[in-house]
Amino acid sequence: MRAKQVIVDEYSAAWPRLFKEEAGRISASLNELQKTIEHIGSTAVPGLRAKPVIDIMIGVSSLEQADSCVPLIEGTGYLYRSEHEDSMPERRYFERSGSEIDYHVHMVVFESKFWREHIFFRDYLRENPEAAEQYADLKEELAGKFRDNREAYTNGKAEFIQGILRRQED
Repeated sequence: MRAKQVIVDEYSAAWPRLFKEEAGRISASLNELQKTIEHIGSTAVPGLRAKPVIDIMIGVSSLEQADSCVPLIEGTGYLYRSEHEDSMPERRYFERSGSEIDYHVHMVVFESKFWREHIFFRDYLRENPEAAEQYADLKEELAGKFRDNREAYTNGKAEFIQGILRRQED
C-alpha cells in the first residue's frame, strides 16, 4: 500500500466537531476504561494549517490497560499498528480512514512524558499565534519538499517541536 502524499490544508472549523464525534464513538466502545480523550496535533489548534488528520490521544492507567483496550478500539473500525511500538513502546497506535478525514489514535499512560509533551505542545501553539504561524509555514515548506516522504516531513519538524518542548522545562 502506497503512503498518502503529505498535503497541508487550510484550517477547517469542522475539525473540532469531527474530533468530538469520533471521541464519543471511541469512548462508548471503551466503557469508561480511559481516563480522558484529548484532541492533539495540528487540527487541535484553531486557525493552524494541517494535514487532514484528527489526532486523538487516549489516556489510560497503564500499558496493560491499553493492551486490553486494543480489541475494543479495533471493534470501532481502527487498524491497530503494533509495528510502531518498536520505536515508541509507550504508545498503542491505531489508524482509520473516515469519510471526511483520517483519524490517528495514540493510547498512552495518562500524565506520562508522551502525554505531557503532546498536551504542552498543543497548548503552546494555541496560546502563541506567532509560533503557530511559524509552525504552519515550516509544515508547508516541508510538505512541498517531501510530498511523497512522510518520514522526512516528520523529521523536518523535529527541531522546531523540540525547541517548543524545551520551554516546558523553563
